Amino acid sequence: MSTKPLLVSLPGPALSREVGVRPGVRHVEWDLSGPPPATSIDLIVLPYGGDPANLRRLRDTRARVIQSQSIGYDGIEPFLPRDTLYANAASVHEASTAELALALILASERHLDDFVRDAMTGTWRPRPAAGLAGRHVVVLGAGGVGAAVIERLRPFDVELSIVASAERASELGLVHGVAALDGLLATTDILVVCLPLTALTRDVIDDRRLSLLPDGSLVVNVGRGPTINGAALARHAESGRIRVASDVFDPEPLPVGHAFYSLANVIIAPHVGGGTSGMLSRVATLVRQQIDRLARAEPPLNVVISTWPTNDDTRK
Repeated sequence: MSTKPLLVSLPGPALSREVGVRPGVRHVEWDLSGPPPATSIDLIVLPYGGDPANLRRLRDTRARVIQSQSIGYDGIEPFLPRDTLYANAASVHEASTAELALALILASERHLDDFVRDAMTGTWRPRPAAGLAGRHVVVLGAGGVGAAVIERLRPFDVELSIVASAERASELGLVHGVAALDGLLATTDILVVCLPLTALTRDVIDDRRLSLLPDGSLVVNVGRGPTINGAALARHAESGRIRVASDVFDPEPLPVGHAFYSLANVIIAPHVGGGTSGMLSRVATLVRQQIDRLARAEPPLNVVISTWPTNDDTRK
């Protein structure tokens, strides 16, 4: 174990209290809204959300590890200082994002959005629903969020197809490669997109692929908005041909006057997949793990970006 005290910056008092006192660790609070509290910090935990422009302040200090509270990290690298490791929050948001995906699916499949609108006008209007059992659900993305969605879908007796970049056998079952996606879309009742945003996944669901979906199908996105072409999705929803129930959109936030706000076949969640009461404790657990690993001179968890000139992740 290292005898040198670790300096850890946390974005606010709530997380500081949840992480608690750790032997050999000194906490400071820094939410990136001002200059850094030290010229060198062992672990910087970023605020959740906030203005991305504030990330420029990271360049004013030397950081061994920068810990995000989000899973996604698209667009982050240009803001990072040299000689640091950037870790995402894998393990924090998967369960909550998956439960929101299920909530969005069930709300749309069982007309809950319509029933809420009816209740607001004092209207009693029963109607049958497609339900979820027996429906063909395609989950695009087999990472942490995708796996959590798949696990929660299985008890609903759906016909499940899993698609990722390459075909493989996995503990999730058969995973189809993206080359099989077009053929699967033709019989899809519900498409659930759980992808990170990369050069390969941007617009992976474009106008052509949306056109392959049967009339009345449902599109759910709990990954990143631009993995589905926003303009094409809006056209298909405006035509009434498909339904949308999503947590992320392109653009985001949706601008005032966007068609989605007025469409009865669209359910909007304003990017709240990770926003549950359990998030704070899960982030604190991850932060404690990172602190312990740094104290033992072990590589940190969940490193997704390294700005070291080599792959030597053990540098101090």
